Amino acid sequence: MCTGRGCLATLHDVPSLFRRKPADLVEESVTTVTTDEASTAAPSRGHTPSKKELGVVTPKRPTAGRRPGAPSKPLTKDEAREQRRAARAEAAAEFRREGGPRDRGPERLLARNVVDSRRTVGTWFFGGALIVLLGSNQAMPPIVRLISNLLWGALALGLVIDSILISRKIKKLVRERYPKSTEKLGSLYFYAIMRSITFRKMRAPAPQVNVGDKI
Repeated sequence: MCTGRGCLATLHDVPSLFRRKPADLVEESVTTVTTDEASTAAPSRGHTPSKKELGVVTPKRPTAGRRPGAPSKPLTKDEAREQRRAARAEAAAEFRREGGPRDRGPERLLARNVVDSRRTVGTWFFGGALIVLLGSNQAMPPIVRLISNLLWGALALGLVIDSILISRKIKKLVRERYPKSTEKLGSLYFYAIMRSITFRKMRAPAPQVNVGDKI
């Protein structure tokens, strides 16, 4: 038993315990988690942070200098014709400069250089054929017809000999420079011979070497 003032003080504090609400006791026992602490908590596994969380700002596309596409005006007949003519001229110039698919490959380039570096009988073949055709007319004197036939025979023989020489040189150079080439030599010979009977200014692709250059 307590007596005196100490006992009275103890009895005085007892009602204050009963007057406290249960919510107050719960608030004291629970630690308040602030928003800053929650935001600094470790993220769970499998969580991929967004660009906003990482502080990365996505750059905006520049809009300055952009012009809205204006509707195209239909071409007139003359303009369309001129456009087609320009396209054909450009295609012809490109073919004259680079050639076509059959002109691709180092062996084809070598064959072209062999032909372009020499004067060929074939370049005179068509001109001579025209002279022979005119001279062989029955209205011509017999001597003219005879000369025309001799000229035709000389052109044909010269073309054969020239073609043989070109083919032999191509065969030698291809075997020396491209021993593992899979290009058919017969195809190269025909390609070179057809080029040799074409006028130099009409050859495509355009010659890259001059007459007399060493190949």
